[in-house]
Amino acid sequence: MSEEKVYDLIIVGGGPAGLSAAIYASRAKLDTLVLEKNFVGGQMANTDIIENYPGFPDGVSGSDLVSRMEEQAEKFGAEIDFADIEGLEVDGGVKRLKTSEGDYLSRALIIATGTEQRKLGVKGEAEFTGRGVSYCAVCDGAFYTGKIIAVVGGGNSAVEEAVYLTNFASKVYLIHRRDSLRAERLLQERLFANEKIEVIWNSIVTEIKGDKFVEAVSIKNLLTGEVKDVAVSGVFVYVGVVPNSQVFKGVLELDEWGYIKTNEEMETSIDGIFAAGDVRASVLKQVITAAAEGAIAATFAEKYVREQVYFDQNISSGRKVVVVYSSITDEGREIVKCMSELEASNVIAIDGYKNSRISRKLGVEKFPAVRIFDNGKEVYSNDGISVHEIVNLLKERGII
Repeated sequence: MSEEKVYDLIIVGGGPAGLSAAIYASRAKLDTLVLEKNFVGGQMANTDIIENYPGFPDGVSGSDLVSRMEEQAEKFGAEIDFADIEGLEVDGGVKRLKTSEGDYLSRALIIATGTEQRKLGVKGEAEFTGRGVSYCAVCDGAFYTGKIIAVVGGGNSAVEEAVYLTNFASKVYLIHRRDSLRAERLLQERLFANEKIEVIWNSIVTEIKGDKFVEAVSIKNLLTGEVKDVAVSGVFVYVGVVPNSQVFKGVLELDEWGYIKTNEEMETSIDGIFAAGDVRASVLKQVITAAAEGAIAATFAEKYVREQVYFDQNISSGRKVVVVYSSITDEGREIVKCMSELEASNVIAIDGYKNSRISRKLGVEKFPAVRIFDNGKEVYSNDGISVHEIVNLLKERGII
């Protein structure tokens, strides 16, 4: 990786949102790099069976779907590399990612860093992580063949993984703090029909105990206050997720839970930076919605890059006049005709209706508008100016 290289687009995160974005961006011929911290696929890679992804009536394993998406992205030319993101700096149109492997530069950026499992925050959890405490049933389930284990949580992930773990464990306790589950009805039916699963209602884990490995969990009944120890060899935690957005705090606008705010085009609070997938503030977090958001983000990132490159190349040197108009008005069509007749090489006419980003970048509040640049620096601006006034302005300044 050369520090001087500037990619058209860097995608941070290689889950379904990031890989979908890579497919769309590289297919559009953007020079695209995917940066992943650990392994490609995100939480999708750790999912045993995905049953609601269109096109797979019998379901598809998360790892298989990951490999197909990765292969498709690389087929169109996307690069995939591994680095831990440590910071983000924005210098004009260039975004600089500070990483464990050095700096990466890009014109546009898509953040698709997803989420990670929320911790219980109880005594023994950190101590026994990797020695009986796990957050991935697909990764670690086989280690508990013939053993008794506990799953903590009541949502889709907790119920799905509890059922999955019965393929290995002799018994699975599902510990949930309420008297009903949040999981989908179909998943609940599977759980209640499984004789290996026992649900412990209205209860929380207060401590995870053991010597070298997990041996028991302390469980408190929230209704009676009773605390008891239950012997288990493993604890699988599924009590929600937190967005992987900490490194962008103070740079991008986040909501109260730490999710990145965007508009419908996946644009964040900084021009040229987009967000997609589970890290983005949204009402539904599924593989299919993450993939869709990745496609949307890449589509508008490509539009941003094309506009940005064109704009920068055309105003970076000499004196240039930018006339911004709206093609849906009679006045705008008159400007197009007038500009074509002038044949002035240093006058650039931009349809602000179709190129809204450039309009916003120039701070245009009313069409038509004029901006004059001297070696890339704006030296004159005027909004709501008539065609006649534009022509007179160009004559007065010796431009035509």
